[in-house]
Amino acid sequence: MKKLTIFLSIFYLLIAGCTSKELSREEAFRLLQLQGQYPKVIDYDIYCSDPTYVKKAIDAGLEKEGLVTVQRTRKLADVGKPLIGFTEKAQPYLLATTPKDKAADVQKVKVADADLVEVTGVQTENDGKSAVVEFTAAYKNATPFSALTPIDFSGKATRKARFSLYDNGWKLQK
Repeated sequence: MKKLTIFLSIFYLLIAGCTSKELSREEAFRLLQLQGQYPKVIDYDIYCSDPTYVKKAIDAGLEKEGLVTVQRTRKLADVGKPLIGFTEKAQPYLLATTPKDKAADVQKVKVADADLVEVTGVQTENDGKSAVVEFTAAYKNATPFSALTPIDFSGKATRKARFSLYDNGWKLQK
């Protein structure tokens, strides 16, 4: 009976030791696509009643390109109306905006798409239950509204993500 108990104890320890699996680059790439929602749209909030954003839109050439209209002067009857309006040409770049944002004259616009390129490294912590993944993402389909942001959409961006091992596998930490 003692031999059976010792054998079962060793057997359970071996099984428990085998369940802590390493996170491979391929699995990390797949999980980043599924859980990180790559490819994804990079958006930007334009505050249509803020004079700072009016200046940004003019400096970026959005008015010259015919994407926005800018109200440069205001009459008393125009108080409370947005300073920036979007033309028909801008419609493909406008994203859904929440009712709260609409009430505050905020419009979300698409500036680019981000896509996962490759996982460049996986570093598993000593406990074997967490890992840091380094990966690169590339920007595609930059829109004219990308001129409003300081981001360089021509290159690749290096990012890091943290994963944790659960009973049902690795999960991306938010």
